[in-house]
Formats: sequence, structure tokens, C-alpha cells
Amino acid sequence: MKKKQFKAESKRLLDLMINSIYTNQEIFMRELVSNASDAIDKLYYLSLTDHKVKVKKKDFQIKIDVDKENRMISITDNGIGMDKDELEKNLGTIAESGSLLFKAAQDEKKKMDVIGQFGVGFYSAFMVAKNIKVISRKFDQEQAYIWESDGVDGFSIDEYNYDNYGTKVILTLKEDSEENSYSDFLDSYKISEIVKKYSNYITYPIVMDMEKSVLKEGSKDEYETKIEEETLNSMIPIWKKNKKDVKEEEYNRFYTDTYYDYENPARIITSNVEGKCSYRSLLFIPSHAPYDLYTKEYKKGLALYSNGVLIMDKCEDLLPDYFGFVKGLVDSEDISLNISREILQQDYQVKLIAKSIETKIKKELESMLKDDRKSYENFFKNFGMQLKFGIYNDYGMHKDVLKDLIMFYSSKDKKLTTLKEYVSRMKKDQEKIFYACGETIDKIDLLPQVEGVKDKGYEVLYLTEYVDEFTLQMLMEYEDKKFVNICSENIDLDSEEEKKALEQANENSKDMFEAMLTTLDSEVKEIRYTNKLKNHPVCLTSKGNVSVEMEKVINSMPTDEKIKAETILEINENHPIVKKLEKLYKQDKTQLEKYTKVLYAQARLIEGLPIENPTEITNLICDIMS
Repeated sequence: MKKKQFKAESKRLLDLMINSIYTNQEIFMRELVSNASDAIDKLYYLSLTDHKVKVKKKDFQIKIDVDKENRMISITDNGIGMDKDELEKNLGTIAESGSLLFKAAQDEKKKMDVIGQFGVGFYSAFMVAKNIKVISRKFDQEQAYIWESDGVDGFSIDEYNYDNYGTKVILTLKEDSEENSYSDFLDSYKISEIVKKYSNYITYPIVMDMEKSVLKEGSKDEYETKIEEETLNSMIPIWKKNKKDVKEEEYNRFYTDTYYDYENPARIITSNVEGKCSYRSLLFIPSHAPYDLYTKEYKKGLALYSNGVLIMDKCEDLLPDYFGFVKGLVDSEDISLNISREILQQDYQVKLIAKSIETKIKKELESMLKDDRKSYENFFKNFGMQLKFGIYNDYGMHKDVLKDLIMFYSSKDKKLTTLKEYVSRMKKDQEKIFYACGETIDKIDLLPQVEGVKDKGYEVLYLTEYVDEFTLQMLMEYEDKKFVNICSENIDLDSEEEKKALEQANENSKDMFEAMLTTLDSEVKEIRYTNKLKNHPVCLTSKGNVSVEMEKVINSMPTDEKIKAETILEINENHPIVKKLEKLYKQDKTQLEKYTKVLYAQARLIEGLPIENPTEITNLICDIMS
């Protein structure tokens, strides 16, 4: 038969198909298998609506064959098939989707899911094939036809002898080049891998002859190679099964096999949502953090399926960053995909699913916190930092979602506590939530300021991670209780009488403090007495929004940005050192300078800050001691 030409628009689109639209060559197998599945769906639907059509669902299958010698792959289905007009219409005009027309014509009550929508997936095969033949015989018709094309040059259609109804697509692969090894697709195990990756949940068996090494009959150690037909796909997705019919061990096995984890997940979340955007999801909260969770290499996202066909390995849009540790998948027929089904279009459907998933994850975590405290604390030790980052990032947009999920260690029992629990234990007259920062719980517990606050009967949150204080500053308050760093000047636990007495003591010693301030050469903004220390002689108090702990965090980052917290050197008004200082101020100002430098160095050490002149300080200490 004379070769027919693609329409001019189709030629341009075909060129795009081969060179631009698809980015992953192995996608061709997904598209051809999906087309075969759609063809079977159409025949099965016909059998449901026309009792004259006698076919059984158990007889349907998709067969893949490989001919290495002739560099050919074929995909055969026993679906509805195509007549001559349909071959020309569906394959001669690119972007003419028979599946989409079929879907539109279905009775709403008996509507079936078909995968193809755009009518372009078939042409992805030209990425790997130099020639494509399509042999097809429509169900209940005697005559079969063969459609053949080498690409943009056009196609031909001719009559053909074919014993079975259905369609057979035969690809002759291109020759290998430096850029591409098309021969890889002639490897049965490679094809099996691709099918399992993209089409594992096609609802009909996808079969292929596979080489198997088996013991020779009558031999104990001699093997021979046999060809056996193997079903490549599992067909029924675990997430489409009724939850009551799936054992927890099955979910655990699916998780460990799919995500290569050696531990079962901490939590399993299943959903079947119907509404504006219907979807099913199967989510897992891991038991431990992956080694690369907080690195640039880690990529969050859920696997995205459309009617059981894998569209994306990791769809980042379906998970917020702060829940990026969650593994799992979403399967929906309602999402809008781009023409190659490789990329999601940014529309409200995706946002609807993402919002719903976010809510479900949050509820599951709240349930874990309420009903299984030990498991939640283990979860939080693994992923709590990510929740705190979620509060801090995006200018606190998500703080209301996450504030009840975060935890900090407490001076009460040195165990993790939530903000809600802390507030529930607050003293009646307490208006602020107190916290202190440090490297470890024990180091914080030894801070002079902590001792004083605890002595007054207040609970203190211990912030041990570098993101903690930034998180609380972004929250600003919880249940109308403001957060206060007990190492800042904002803490106010004194009575009016105590305040007046302290103010008078500072006024009486202001000249001495000026002399000491000169000695420190503006290293601190102010020197003053305090009564918030119990037994310790001295401490550093932060002035302004940048705390000493923030200074340490920011200055430890590999950037040129360095900051210095404004600090106040506070001396315990009730410590014996005060009398010594006052005496030196009157009798020996040189010795006062030495004491001032030593006290300041002591305060910096307590805060975990470096001393710029350690040799000088050690010499001064020796002088004072001798």
C-alpha cells in the first residue's frame, strides 16, 4: 500500500515526542503497556454492557517478547483491537486519543478507568525504535491490519493475516551509539525491572519468557537453563485492597521491600478519599532517620500513580518539607498531568491532595503522642529537628500546624515535654515560658541563671539543638505566654521591693562598674549587680534580640557572616566576691583590673564562649592566687 503522510502538525509533534517531550527513554515501555491495558479494559467493559461478548477477565493478559538477534521487542494484548479506520485515526494523527473518546462515551454508572488521555504515549517508542509495526484485529472481526512507520516520513496500513483479536506492537530498535545503548532494552531482566517500576499494578498479568537456571533432572549439582513464562507484575496494589483484608505484616513487608529499610515503619497511614479530588494513599512514618536526611542529597516526595501506573518516583509537591521524612505513595485518576505524564501540572488538585495528606500525617502524629508516648519520643528524637525547621522556615507560616508536635527537655525531670504540658504545670502567677540554651542537658543545668530560676520554683525548658531558640523566637508565644531566655535581660522574677534594693546597690557602685567597664574595653555593654544567681559569682546576660547561643550557632556556620551578641556582665550581689571588688576599687585599682578580667573570662567559659587571651588569664589567676 502507498505510504501515507502524517499531518504537518503531527510531524512537528512527532519530532517533539522523540527529542523533547519525554526525557526518560524507558518510559516507552510504560506507555505501550498502558495502551495494551486500555485496550483490554475496553473489551472487558464491552463484555459488561453487551451479553453477546463472551470473554473472561481471567483470560486477559499482556505478553512481552524479545528477539535479540533481530533487535526486536513486541508487546501483545488480547484487548478490543482496532480496525483499519481506527488505526489510521488513532495512529496516523498524533494526539488523537481513542481512550479519551472511549472514556467520554461511557455510561457514568459503569465508567471504567483508562490510562491513556493524550494519544501521544505510543509515539514515545520512536525514542528507541527505528521502525514500528502495529498488527491489530478488532474483536468480532475477521480481517486484521498492519500499520507500519519509520517515523516522520509517514506510515502505511495494509491487510494482514492474524489469528487472534487484539493488538501486537513490534519495535525494531535503533543501533547503539556513544550516547545511547538501545541494546539494554533487549535484556529480559532490564524489561522486567522497567515493568515492575512503572507498571507493577496494571490489573492484568504482564508475562514474558525468562531464562531460569534449574537443576537437571536426576542431578544434585548440575544445572541447565530453561525458558519459563513469568508474570512480571503483582497486579493488585496493596493500597487498593480493603484495609481489613491486609495484615500489618504485609504493609511492613511492602515498606521494607520498597524503601530498602531494615526496620518496620513506626506508623502506617492508609486513606481512600473521595470528593473534589479522589485518591488513595499509603504512607509510612519510618522508625529511624535515613543517614542523609539533613543533606542536600536527600530528596523528599511520594510516589505518584495514576490508576496504578507510576508517573513519578518522588512527587515533591505532595509533601511539605517538614513532613519530608514520610515515605509512601498516592494513586489518583483526577490529577492533571502534562502531555508526557512525566511532570505534574501545578493546579488545585495537587494542592488539595497535599493539604489532605498534611492533615492526615499531623493527626497520626498527634495520635501517637497521645496514645504511645514512648514511640512518639523516639520519633521526635529522629525527626523533631525537621518539625522545628518547619516552624522557623517560611517566616513562621506553618507554626500553628506544628507547635503542638514539638518537644524540649525540661528542668522538671530532664525528659521531653510539649509546650502544652509545660503550660499546664505553670505557677498561677507565671506569665512567661522560661528557657535556657546549651550543648547538653547537664551543661544547661549547671548554668548559674538556671539555678536561680529553679530556686524560685519555676520550670525551665532546656534547648540543646541549634535550631531550638530560632524556633521559639519564630513562635514568639504559646497560649499567650511569651518565651523568655533566662540568660537575657528580659527575665523579671523580682518583687518590687527586691527591684528597688538592687537598683540602689547598682547606683551606689556605678563608679566602680565604670572603671571595670574601661578595663574590658567595651567587651560588654554594661556591668551590674544581680540577685538572680544563687551560689555562682558571675554570669553573662544577653542584651537585645541576639543571644549568646545564637552568636555561637551563626558563627559556627561556614559563611563569612559573623555576629557578636551584646552582653552584660552580671555579678551576684550576695556573693563574697562583691566585698573584695569594692575593697579593691578603694585600695588597689590594678588588682581590680585583674579581678575584672578573670571574672569576665569565667563568665565566658560558663557560656561556652572562647577566651581570646587564655595565657593572660591563666597568668592573672596565678598572680591572684600567689
